[in-house]
Amino acid sequence: MKHSEHKLPNGLKVLLKEIHSAPIISHWLWVRAGSRDETPGITGASHWVEHMQFKGTEQFPSGELDKDISREGGFWNAMTYLDWTTYFETMPADKIDLALRLEADRFQHSLFEVDEVESERTVIISERQGNENSPIFNLDEDVQTAAFASHPYRHEVIGEMKDLETMTRDDLYNHYKTYYVPSNAILAIAGDFDTQTMLARVNELFAPIPAGEMPTRIAEDEAQPTQEQRVETHGPGETTFLRASYRAPKATDPDFFALSVLDSLLSGPSSINLFGGGISNKTSKLYKTMVETDLAVSVGGGLQATIDPFLYALTFTLHPDRKVEDLLTPFDAEIKKLQDSKPNQAELDRAIKQAKALFAYGSESITNQAFWLGFAEMFDSYSWFESYLERLEAVSPADIQKVAQKYLDPNRRVLGIYVPEGAA
Repeated sequence: MKHSEHKLPNGLKVLLKEIHSAPIISHWLWVRAGSRDETPGITGASHWVEHMQFKGTEQFPSGELDKDISREGGFWNAMTYLDWTTYFETMPADKIDLALRLEADRFQHSLFEVDEVESERTVIISERQGNENSPIFNLDEDVQTAAFASHPYRHEVIGEMKDLETMTRDDLYNHYKTYYVPSNAILAIAGDFDTQTMLARVNELFAPIPAGEMPTRIAEDEAQPTQEQRVETHGPGETTFLRASYRAPKATDPDFFALSVLDSLLSGPSSINLFGGGISNKTSKLYKTMVETDLAVSVGGGLQATIDPFLYALTFTLHPDRKVEDLLTPFDAEIKKLQDSKPNQAELDRAIKQAKALFAYGSESITNQAFWLGFAEMFDSYSWFESYLERLEAVSPADIQKVAQKYLDPNRRVLGIYVPEGAA
């Protein structure tokens, strides 16, 4: 069934999609609050607020929520990213009212008790320290910082350690009250329900929430880089990693779809759905050039659907006997081939087919259907999702050559190199 869109008087947008293939309903509440909305001093606030949403309200005390969801046969989670924070519950259809009541309540009544804030500070600092044990996290952070001079995308979602150590309860509560307003949120529900019945219940629970004011956005576009930057990240381990990052188009740019196919062609398709599965990349150009020749142990690409231009990254795990310069010459040669000549149609058809397959795998379950209802609204509209396969199909060899020339300019990239210094 086609989805339906509704707007409550307080500004909350509601997206509903009936799917009667199983007696399940998946319920997602999306808030436009992510690291894009943070300034130095409060980096990581959106992620920390997400954690505090599990610490209870007067109606749903801390410690009871997990038991309540599990007892009813459901599962739930939350995620924070560059542009958004989202909360979801997938439940048996006749138990979904618990999710509706829970999200309507904690959207406005989370307690943010001081002792819980301090307890969670320890948890998040430990999470950050755990991330710092990963070479890729450290490399990623250094590359993002180098790639953006001022845009908040330069910060990791978890935040900087100095901010995690100094942020106060009031900093977090003010962030919550600023961004958790109906006009800044999307409610997306898919599954086994009647639209009019569900809409009536949503109105009953969510319409009384005060409208609030749409938050002022701080992010502004910044100029493209004009020369290559190289950053070195030193740390424990035995493995060298190379990451080549290029400024990518935002998700609403028509070039996004051609670059998605180019990614599939170069390194195998990458999922823009957080629940997407994997597809072998052994037919990709860089796998053949780098991995089959023992220059690298692995290669992977990544293109994210974001509000503002973010990064397209290609990451290589180097073979133990190779140096970074051993990879760069054949890597640059492979990029230049795409810039100098169009790929043949057979190659392109295979890359499109693989990208379409990965997209389909990440769209089939009821939970995934509900995910896409809200996720696409974070940077565009649900029609972006509905037309995705069609727009992949429309990518031509000339489009591939154009985006290779436009975005993969070696003079505008950040090369991040992880230099291992021995034992972990």
